[in-house]
Amino acid sequence: MTFLHIYLLALSAILSMMTILWLISVKIKNVSIVDLFWGFGFVVAGAVYYISTEGLEARKILLMSMVALWGLRLSIHLTLRNHGKGEDFRYQKFRRDFGEHRYWWYSFFSVFLLQGILMWLISAPLLGAQFYTGNELGILDFTGVAIWIIGFIFEAGGDIQLARFKENPANKGKVLNTGFWHYTRHPNYFGDAAVWFGYGLICISAGSYWPVLGSVLMTALIIKVSGVALLEKTLNTTKPGYQEYVRRTSAFIPWFPRK
Repeated sequence: MTFLHIYLLALSAILSMMTILWLISVKIKNVSIVDLFWGFGFVVAGAVYYISTEGLEARKILLMSMVALWGLRLSIHLTLRNHGKGEDFRYQKFRRDFGEHRYWWYSFFSVFLLQGILMWLISAPLLGAQFYTGNELGILDFTGVAIWIIGFIFEAGGDIQLARFKENPANKGKVLNTGFWHYTRHPNYFGDAAVWFGYGLICISAGSYWPVLGSVLMTALIIKVSGVALLEKTLNTTKPGYQEYVRRTSAFIPWFPRK
């Protein structure tokens, strides 16, 4: 099969998963379930690429192991975090604005279909790394793995530290500024970007270049659209002391706080 054929095969698998999730969301009246499958969707795409390609087997196993660990960890974390909390306030607002019946179709196109297409576009380096034979595992592969490990530690560690911070009632209304959060305001988002930068380097090592745009797209979304920018806008107006935290702490790349 050609690169495009396999890429479209993954699109079909992702959109099928998203359509099933949408039907479930209509039944239970909770669009938030889409967020739980963001990481898992990349595992699905990666598995399609793994089965359908004939690239270097060692690189394929390495990459698929990384994707599975990252994607399943993220989905499990979000499932545990959101359990029993009901639908996210953003989706509740959309439901009120559009009305119950119209929101069914709006949610399919603007939430499930949109996330599915973004997931497919972003997954391109996972295919590029597995489709092309490239050279044997080399310095770019190992550099990508090292950056991936750093990103995974920051993302998972940041999530754990934030969860423990929120468990303590005494911290209500306070700003977490210890651990990874001492060096960056968004360790989990930085970690996510680093993880995808690692995938991109492995993709390049395999001799594939344009699919790395998927890693670039993921980083752009994290910084400018759904991650850092959106959260900062909310926290600046709702969290006391956050502006002082902003003044002292790096927004994204970890660095020592300003005095």
